[in-house]
Amino acid sequence: MKTNAARILDQLGVEYELREYPVDPNDLGAEKIARDIGMSPEQVFKTLLARGDRHGVLLAVVPGSAELDLKTLARLTENRKVEMVPLKQVQPLTGYIRGGVTALACKKDYPVYLDEHARQFEQIAVSAGVRGTQILLCPRDYIRATGATIGAIIRPIDGG
Repeated sequence: MKTNAARILDQLGVEYELREYPVDPNDLGAEKIARDIGMSPEQVFKTLLARGDRHGVLLAVVPGSAELDLKTLARLTENRKVEMVPLKQVQPLTGYIRGGVTALACKKDYPVYLDEHARQFEQIAVSAGVRGTQILLCPRDYIRATGATIGAIIRPIDGG
């Protein structure tokens, strides 16, 4: 199934692969998705919606195996404080439901911050904008498509 996110990549001439997986509404975690699509959780990136006290709504894209570090994200985004947006506000702000949020084809062009670990892989996976489909692409192409700023925005990954 072609999504708006995939159409944007098509318009940009970006090479990618769509990979579908069975959706379990009780387990939307990146670890399960990684297993289902045959990738490591470190390569499957989740897109989180946050709000800074100075600059407003932003998207943080982090490895599925890691947790977002709100303090380092605040420093990178030049906010004093950053908080996660409540789940009930995610769909009105992005147009996407939990488990299907992507920085590609969001309702508005929010600033995107990608954790620096993405650069260590030849390919990463991000949501295609719907539950059950991931887009696999080169991190460099993802950065170009989203205008992402790169930074260290996660708590340390165990063993890494």
